[in-house]
Amino acid sequence: MIKIKRIYEDYSESDGYRILIDRLWPRGISKESAKIDLWIKEIAPSNDLRKWYSHNSEKNKQFQKKYINELEDNPDSVNEIKKKINTQKTITLLYASKASKPIHAIVLQQALRD
Repeated sequence: MIKIKRIYEDYSESDGYRILIDRLWPRGISKESAKIDLWIKEIAPSNDLRKWYSHNSEKNKQFQKKYINELEDNPDSVNEIKKKINTQKTITLLYASKASKPIHAIVLQQALRD
């Protein structure tokens, strides 16, 4: 199972293996309290893509395509998570965005399921 969760939410044992999928470390969170098992900065959208998107929901479809292209160009990071999926019962993708479920987390979750 692959879940998505905001890193500011309380830790739960049901989170399983916790992977931070943001390029930057979240503000106000200590490494101890984050309880991160893996941080893959390179899996996050590139700075150029993130700036282009600028949280404009009208660009969602274009963002998805561009981010999927970035993921395809970065098979090592994707494969690192897929290896964990094969050995862990539950994986939780963690993000810091204020959005309830940011688009990059949703796209990555779907890409990992495919």
